[in-house]
Amino acid sequence: MADPEVLERAKAFILQGLESGALSPIIAKTFPLSDIQEAHRFLETNQQFGKIVVTV
Repeated sequence: MADPEVLERAKAFILQGLESGALSPIIAKTFPLSDIQEAHRFLETNQQFGKIVVTV
């Protein structure tokens, strides 16, 4: 974003939404770090709707 004021408003909107629970990330699938190759293959298939989480 080229306009710093717009960027700050966007950040505030997102942070407020996350804090209030109005916005929450959608997690498609969680993989342990030991399955990182499988996580990458899953990502390449474009089957996911949401985020891929790798736990350590």
